[in-house]
Order: sequence, then C-alpha cells, then structure tokens
Amino acid sequence: MIKIIFSDMDGTLLDANGNVPDGFAEVAADLARRGVLFAPSSGRQYDSLRDSFAPFPQDFLYLAENGTVVKHKDKLVFRSLMDKGIAEEILARVEQMPEIYGVFCGTKSGYVREDEYVPGFRDELHQYYTNTTELPTLRDVPDEPVKVSVYDPTGHADTRIYPYLKEFEDRVQVVLASKNWLDVMRFGANKGAAVRAVQERFGIAPDECAAFGDYLNDTEMMGAVTYSFAMANAHPKIKEIARYETASNVDGGVLKGIRRLMEEGLIR
Repeated sequence: MIKIIFSDMDGTLLDANGNVPDGFAEVAADLARRGVLFAPSSGRQYDSLRDSFAPFPQDFLYLAENGTVVKHKDKLVFRSLMDKGIAEEILARVEQMPEIYGVFCGTKSGYVREDEYVPGFRDELHQYYTNTTELPTLRDVPDEPVKVSVYDPTGHADTRIYPYLKEFEDRVQVVLASKNWLDVMRFGANKGAAVRAVQERFGIAPDECAAFGDYLNDTEMMGAVTYSFAMANAHPKIKEIARYETASNVDGGVLKGIRRLMEEGLIR
C-alpha cells in the first residue's frame, strides 16, 4: 500500500495560474484519513512551499530546493550543502551574462544582488522564494548554499544559461528546472536522493511510494518510487521513464492520479 505521495509543484500539481487546484483540500483530507503522507517536492524554497500549503491543516512533508532541504513539521529531515567556493564562482560567471539573474540559495534565505532586484525579476523570484535578502554582492554571503539558481526571463535557459555553465559539470550538477530556471547543486543532490533519504528515515519502501512530475529535475524522483506518473504536459524524457501517465496540470492530473490509485486499491 502507498504511504507517501511525492509531487512536483510547477507544471505538475499547480494549475495554469500557479495555484493549488480545486479539489485538493478534499483529496488531502482523504489521504490524511487513510494515513498517507503528501510531499510537495519542488525547486521552490521551503518557506515558499510552506506558505503555499498554509491554508490546509494537514502535516505535509516538504522536499524543497530540488531535494536539498527536506522538512517535516518544521524539523529538518535531510539537507545537502554545496561547496561555497564553487557557488561563488558560478555566480561570478552569471554576473557576466547579460539579463541573466542568479540566486544564492542558502539555508536561511535566498540571496540576490541589490542591483538585480528589479520588478520583473522580483515578481518571478517571489513565486518561488518568499524569504529573500538583497546584498551588494553575492561574495561572502553569510550563509551556506544548498544550490544556485539561475533565471532567464526569455524562457531559453537551455541555450542562454546552460552552455555557459556546463563547464562546471565536472564538479557539480547542472540541471534545467524549467524553461526559465537552471539549478546547480552538489553531485548526488536531487529529488531522488531526497526521496531515498525519506524512505530510509521513515522505513518506507519504493513500492509504498508514488510520485508525479513533469520536468527534467524530476528524473531521479521518478526512479526512486514504484508508482511514477508523468503529466500529460511532461517533458518527453519524463514520459519515457515514468510507469504511468496522468492528465496535465491544468486538468488536475495529480488529483486524478491519486484517485486512480485509490480506485485500484493501492491507497486504502
């Protein structure tokens, strides 16, 4: 029987307007009654995830910052730090890239340069990072990094960011998180590693887990569970590796997938 359901947020659980879909409250309450833990799993900051689910009374398990920070009931379950020197080196490279914005994702806040904290970037940033700090420079940030996030407002992170940061791939992971965002983390840090850490911590097997995802940063998470679902709007590579497919995020695909698991007796 399934005991934990991991779900990506943007392009997966959230609707076209970036909101938790209608009907989620009922499904979340039903899962809680059945003893199933729901785990939002995202590149978003922990504070942002917690704020998104503040209206709901259930205790959720949060896989934040692409799995580098995992918390349950505000207590740390798992964390993966990256080398601060490499993070600063990457952000220095980002500074040389016109109209590209970097975020030092720390354990206490998300840090951005004061001169880049402009309306367009600020609005995008606060969708994913509700706790931010503006600094004159991203060198010697008074925090430890879990990852570096880089934003392209034109939606071409694969061509405007990745080619300039792929040289770091011998030292860190460089992963496209969406059309606009690219994340850099230490080797072995990803949602799949976080899922496995949760499984070990809670004594739960892959056969007792389901996951929903849509983009490349969900790859390892798909491989860490038995019941992996690709959204109808998912990247082709995610559809290739997922065992099942559900409706798109705009059609409530996660909720439909959960109801399917209930109907098939995998959630009791």
